[in-house]
Amino acid sequence: MDYYKYFNFWEAEKIIKQALREDVGKGDITSELFIKADSVSKAELFLKESGVVAGLEIFKFVFNLIDEKIKIKILKSEGIYLENKSVLASLEGNTRNLLKGERVALNILQRMSGIATSVCEMKNRLNNGRIKILDTRKTTPNFRIFEKVAVKIGGGDNHRFGLYDMILIKDNHIEANVGIENVLNKLKKIRKKTELKIEIEVKTLNQLKTVLGKGIGLIDVVMLDNFSIKDVKKAVQMNRKKFKLEISGGINKENISQYKQIIGVDYISVGSITHSVKSLDIALNFIT
Repeated sequence: MDYYKYFNFWEAEKIIKQALREDVGKGDITSELFIKADSVSKAELFLKESGVVAGLEIFKFVFNLIDEKIKIKILKSEGIYLENKSVLASLEGNTRNLLKGERVALNILQRMSGIATSVCEMKNRLNNGRIKILDTRKTTPNFRIFEKVAVKIGGGDNHRFGLYDMILIKDNHIEANVGIENVLNKLKKIRKKTELKIEIEVKTLNQLKTVLGKGIGLIDVVMLDNFSIKDVKKAVQMNRKKFKLEISGGINKENISQYKQIIGVDYISVGSITHSVKSLDIALNFIT
């Protein structure tokens, strides 16, 4: 699968170059003192724990920005579960430049792989192919493009990328408009002017009832925010497939399996797959 078909490498380049400036600064003092300028080395990239690898193409891209002469051979596919000690790639090139890019490339790869592994674990525990696991905007500032593609590599799907590509009416929007009925009335005019998907958040069954009564033709998705399992089941019965349903709030790998038997839920959005993830342990070792 081409996970990078729509990936913005131009934007990624700006972020990576800034990260390299942060790390290298005026120069890699240690390497300049101890490594000859024309030294060439070989290295292997390998897993130090089992998991789903994501970001090998980005890893390669980092070194290409530093030195196009560095040869990198990717040996494993992204998006599949790999065992500890699996060799992911081989590298050969100027020793100083390998050392210059090592930490930035690994930091991105480890973070992306941690996210992909987390998503994969969520999917396995949910064990319901009818429900898509979505990410949220709870991402690392200036790192969202990497985290969003990592979610897809792990088997999840992306929610909106930012504030600009989807209309998501949340509780604060509803409060600012003094109630959900006022919001729905405004939507009658807005719906005619936009082709963007529109989602609305509800916190109670009564709010859902209002949306079901006045939101037909205006709303695409209803988010059930912090609903109990009992109320989710009631909401599904009330909805009768009129809207796509998304569950959100407090869902993690410990409790996601509770939702696997529920029929009528389309999405589960999980903030923890990006904001509370542990990076996967991956190393780059020189072999010559």
